[in-house]
Amino acid sequence: MPVNLELKLKVTSHRTTETLLKQINAEYKGILIQKDIYYHVKNGLLKLRIENGSYCLIKYLRDEKGERWSNYELLFLKGENPEKYLSDIFRVDSVVAKKRKLYLYKGTRIHLDEVKGLGNFLELETIVTKNKSDAQKKFNEIVRLLKLDLAKQVRTSYKNLLKKTR
Repeated sequence: MPVNLELKLKVTSHRTTETLLKQINAEYKGILIQKDIYYHVKNGLLKLRIENGSYCLIKYLRDEKGERWSNYELLFLKGENPEKYLSDIFRVDSVVAKKRKLYLYKGTRIHLDEVKGLGNFLELETIVTKNKSDAQKKFNEIVRLLKLDLAKQVRTSYKNLLKKTR
């Protein structure tokens, strides 16, 4: 099962981060329009991600208290209407809609998110390719380069943040 190290921060604007990303020559990959449909499940999180017309079911287990290491699995779906198909089987917990600007830097995905109902966020996802120690070094480098304050990180999913606003 793949593993990554995550970070989420609430931000007022993405302007400063985008300037820093350009300075370090991070690779801009484009804009992703995402709709995440979370389902009630016994363990972990299960969501259907609809992204620019494609469908991916994502299962993950994450440490919400310490460093945010996640074990995850992706299952790409095809069919007439995967959203309806899954909603007929599982009870929908919540739906998160967002516009994401995606950048890549040395194995880390940098997400500049505009989340409907929540505002602007910055997310990092450093994928473990060799071992956790190597991933931690890459993660620490991008945190330093983007001048991020780890003390201000949000240690929960957008799904849970939306629930708190209701």
